[in-house]
Amino acid sequence: MASPIKFAHVVLKSSRYTEMVSWWTDFLEGAVRHGDDFISFLSYDDEHHRIAIANFPHLEPRSPMAEGVEHFAFTYASLDDLFAQFERMKEKGISPYWTINHGMTLSAYYRDPDGNQVETQVDAMSMDEADAFMSGPLFAANPIGVDVNFDELIARYKAGASASSITDYATAGK
Repeated sequence: MASPIKFAHVVLKSSRYTEMVSWWTDFLEGAVRHGDDFISFLSYDDEHHRIAIANFPHLEPRSPMAEGVEHFAFTYASLDDLFAQFERMKEKGISPYWTINHGMTLSAYYRDPDGNQVETQVDAMSMDEADAFMSGPLFAANPIGVDVNFDELIARYKAGASASSITDYATAGK
């Protein structure tokens, strides 16, 4: 049996349809490939759609204690791109609720208008390095990561600190 070749898309249902389409289009710096009163298909790359949002005006709010998806994540090509997204969203008054160094990634977590959680990240290790890290004692001792302050990391980066020193897990949060 063959494994899938890629993860294609997520479909969200919302009673805040217009607000959600606007937020996600802006957040991803994407475009609506098709949109009508019921559903919009958004993309930011070569996939026909990465997020679809369906309009269900009479949905009840979901309890944060309900089962379901915890979050989904988008990887940026570079630390510059991740920090640019952070600063762009911050200028719009949208700040992450959590910034963390997971070891294999440096990440910022946001909530969309419906409260769905989305992670933006940059890889801090190669796949081989990440595999070794995740099977090693540092990860076993703390498989979640170390809280970090993106404003401080960006200041250090702009002052000349290397990307590897910014994403270094051993010194994260210090």
